[in-house]
Amino acid sequence: MIVKIVVLFLAFIAILGMFGKLSLLGIGPRKRVCRECGGHVIGKSCPCGKTS
Repeated sequence: MIVKIVVLFLAFIAILGMFGKLSLLGIGPRKRVCRECGGHVIGKSCPCGKTS
C-alpha cells in the first residue's frame, strides 16, 4: 500500500515536471525577476541596467 502511494506521488511529480508546473509548487528552477522593472534577470544583471 505504501509502495503504491510512493509510486503515484513520483508519477505525479514527473507529470508536473513534463508540463513545467513544478514552479507553481515552489520546487524546480525559478525565474529571477528584477524588483525595479519586473524583467527577467539573466546572471546578475537586468535588461533595465540594475544589478541584483
